[in-house]
Amino acid sequence: MFDFYVLYWLLGIIIVPGFILAIWAQTKVTRTYNKTKTMKPKTTDLTADQVAREILDKNDLYEISINSTEGELTDHYNPREGTISLSKGVYGQNTIAALSVAAHEVGHAIQQKEGHFATKLRTFLVPIINFSDKILWPLVIIGILFNIFASADSIVGNIFMYAGIAFFGLTVLFSLVTLPTELDASKRALQQLTEGGYLTDEEDIKSAKSMLRAAALTYVASLLIAILTLVRFIVTILIIRNNNN
Repeated sequence: MFDFYVLYWLLGIIIVPGFILAIWAQTKVTRTYNKTKTMKPKTTDLTADQVAREILDKNDLYEISINSTEGELTDHYNPREGTISLSKGVYGQNTIAALSVAAHEVGHAIQQKEGHFATKLRTFLVPIINFSDKILWPLVIIGILFNIFASADSIVGNIFMYAGIAFFGLTVLFSLVTLPTELDASKRALQQLTEGGYLTDEEDIKSAKSMLRAAALTYVASLLIAILTLVRFIVTILIIRNNNN
């Protein structure tokens, strides 16, 4: 008989490197950001918000507004409101890090305009994921209780647990869609910065690439953890069902 306990603990061990990768990726982002946020680009005196505005206008995205937001690395693009929010370390700053981050967020706006498939799917999934996060664990707990106090073959319990697995799967799908979306936005950012003449020095371009690549690593780690966590979650359900048989 297949030993689900062995698989459960094995997956638990495998997840640990995933978390280590996530911590390392976040640390790398912070270090790279701290390094490049003191580096001035050699070919432009424009600040990040000014560069973002110019790139938006060049791409006929005049309706997108740019504002400042609190926090560090809290920069984001809101497709529903049509706004790009830049953190205090980016807005009004003339550094490699600031230009890279701002251009990355503009990249998301360009994606939406061009109908980038992964971006459209990610935007569609956002409200579903928000709902899923609220209902996931109540569904699972109710399903487990039905299987414990009713029977392992409780139809109602199975429905709740399978629904929980499905919602958990949506989280993995969201991470899977987010990765190519972010990679594409970074690619667009570097293209806009170099072709627009904002970054022409080889060292500046190399530093911008390092910043954007470091950020991408966090999404790789998130996807890996999401996949392993989903598999471990399914094995947990199977163990509970097996024990109640």
